[in-house]
Amino acid sequence: MPTITKIGPADHGRRMTFEEYSAGDYEPGHKYELIDGNLYVSPEANLPELCDEEWLLDKLKAYAREHPEILNFVTNKARVFVPGRLMVTVPEPDLAGYRHFPRNRPIRELRWQDVSPILIAEILTEGDPGKDLVRNVELYLRIPSVREYWILDTRENPDEPTMTVHRRHGQRWRTSEIAFGETYTTRLLPGFELLLDPHR
Repeated sequence: MPTITKIGPADHGRRMTFEEYSAGDYEPGHKYELIDGNLYVSPEANLPELCDEEWLLDKLKAYAREHPEILNFVTNKARVFVPGRLMVTVPEPDLAGYRHFPRNRPIRELRWQDVSPILIAEILTEGDPGKDLVRNVELYLRIPSVREYWILDTRENPDEPTMTVHRRHGQRWRTSEIAFGETYTTRLLPGFELLLDPHR
């Protein structure tokens, strides 16, 4: 029988259709995205980064349970389609929050192409910081529904992360920095308070 080769880091930059990308058999331990029709491979989060991701996910899910009219779906498994690119571009953010997720539709009818988040968050990793600090800053601005893009920086000390917040202002971002121990609030999520401390 022929050996079936899994797609892995050596395939970074490989040209793919969305159908090929969706049907691919991937080596574990890496994150795979389709950017401008090319496969983008980056390192999976280490355990400290994953812990910070779970902390932020829990905060947003708790808010969504209390305020479903503001945020009715939060996930760490999203695929986000970027409009206006010459080739299919589908980054997979660490976290995505939705306001108008179609929860009343039959689950089998749901497709990532039909939904778009209001909030995206990435956990910055040592392995490929440029992906979140440069590439995604430009890509997420192209998605009209995205009002804020958060970058949680765990590189120096995952116990004391900092956060960069990009807020949409017309066709550009307004950027602010949140230090460890500070509390972040936003008009996008009324009543939400994020004390930037993963142990709290």
